[in-house]
Amino acid sequence: MHALIIGGGIGGLAAALALHRNGWQVRVLEQAPAFTEVGAGLSIQPNALRALESLGLGDRVRAHAVADAPVGIRRSDGPWLIRNDVDRITRRHGPWLTLHRADLLDVLLQALPSDALQSGVQVRQVRRDGTVIHADGTCTADVVVGADGLHSATRRSVWPDAAPPRYVGYTTWRMIVTARPVEGSVETWGRGARFGYAPLADGRVYCYAMANARQGTAVGLGGLRRRFAGWHDPIPEFLDAADPDAVLQHDTYELPDLDTFVAGRVALLGDAAHAMTPNLGQGAGQALEDAVVLARILEPARTGGAPVAEALRAYDRARRPRTQKIARRSRRLGEMAHRTSASLAFARDTALLMTPPSIIARSMTPVLNWTT
Repeated sequence: MHALIIGGGIGGLAAALALHRNGWQVRVLEQAPAFTEVGAGLSIQPNALRALESLGLGDRVRAHAVADAPVGIRRSDGPWLIRNDVDRITRRHGPWLTLHRADLLDVLLQALPSDALQSGVQVRQVRRDGTVIHADGTCTADVVVGADGLHSATRRSVWPDAAPPRYVGYTTWRMIVTARPVEGSVETWGRGARFGYAPLADGRVYCYAMANARQGTAVGLGGLRRRFAGWHDPIPEFLDAADPDAVLQHDTYELPDLDTFVAGRVALLGDAAHAMTPNLGQGAGQALEDAVVLARILEPARTGGAPVAEALRAYDRARRPRTQKIARRSRRLGEMAHRTSASLAFARDTALLMTPPSIIARSMTPVLNWTT
């Protein structure tokens, strides 16, 4: 049977690989001229690592990554609000990794047959019956997987009445710097802004910042340095080391809940189905989970034991409640982190200081306890 995957990012390639390993003939259509990822880091949390292990990629991913369970959260002037017991949360949930997004994409690409990959193809329309119209013509498949991101052409075609992505009130910057080494992943919360950093395997540091802003507000590195100038070390040092041409800024969006991720022979996956804020670091992880579950649930359809549409409805039942629940949890965390009122920020910080590490470790369970 044939599967057509629209979108060659992490979720789309993982879906292609999962289906390929199960005996499907797969083809990936990517609109960009090449299969590439932007220069940013990525947290592979325990649930995402289990998905990669099930694809046979665990060791290859580890070769590019550094073990990096979250150390905790600091206040903008330096004191700890949460200091995680890293050994405890690793024993409880499993290992965390950090790596460059491009390295993960390369691992996925190398695991797929090259003739399954087609870049530079702009999809114009997708139909419920598995027909895809693109710039080079028309093709059909037994299953079409829309893994084409926040502004998914698949979703617009098959779900034309769905609400568009919504801006959540803050913008995000990402960069990779060469500066002092760091021992682990740390995030710092201020009033209406955050800054985080994590080590990469090659000794560089992945940094990100978020700040409340009007939609479409462009802020260069100079403005970013001024915004975080009074924050604790090493944040100013990281910003001083950043290359202005290598800082990525994107407004932060989420996708309102869809009533279903499937229609006919079409299924949505990853950001196309459930784009969420980055506050839990679960965007890529949920896409990887989607890919593994989709391939497993489609197996009876490949072997003639169930119609494709029936199998896809089972995928929707398996994935939509979990992903939408995690998206809501991520939204709430962002709302708490981006409080601008001095009194509300003080109350937030006090509550975090009073929360025992054991409670923090247990609170992660609903997100991280997924298994294949």
